[in-house]
Amino acid sequence: MDLITNLLYWLSTGLLVPVIIFLLFFFAKSLFMIGGFYGVYMGRTKINVKLNKELELMSIDEFIAIIPQNDKKSGQLVLFLNRIKEAPQRPVVLDKILGDYEIVADKELGQSKILVKIGPMLGLMGTLIPMGPALVGLATGDISSMASNMQVAFATTVVGIIIGAIGFITLQVKQRWVASDMNLLEYVVESIKTK
Repeated sequence: MDLITNLLYWLSTGLLVPVIIFLLFFFAKSLFMIGGFYGVYMGRTKINVKLNKELELMSIDEFIAIIPQNDKKSGQLVLFLNRIKEAPQRPVVLDKILGDYEIVADKELGQSKILVKIGPMLGLMGTLIPMGPALVGLATGDISSMASNMQVAFATTVVGIIIGAIGFITLQVKQRWVASDMNLLEYVVESIKTK
């Protein structure tokens, strides 16, 4: 039995370094996500508000005529509106474009979902793994070893929660964006079908 418990102890202790490396990787990824999120937000503020206003004031043919050309800052909505504009006006093709948008949107949301789940999971692992050596240090009277392990435990918890929070906030906003874009795309497609 001692062999099995020692094996588990060494196995879990050996996982601490990979857990910390993954935490640092996902923390860097979450920081990059915030930067990209800000860029998308600025692009959406300019383009999407204008498109939604114009859609209320124009017929569908006039609206399709004013859709801006694709560029790097235009975002997924303009890309798919242009695909609808250039596609043959057959219902099957238009429905496929809507389906393609759903796939792209799900992939975009998946990045935030990963952070929401992985960040706290790695933070918890980073908390529990050093607790074993900390308790051993406490039992043997090695307070400095215990303090060092507890410091690692608390630091990994905080980083994991930050990663999860960034993922959660970006996920909530992106879900609203996807719902808004999908609503507009469906309106355009249905309007074209009923022309």
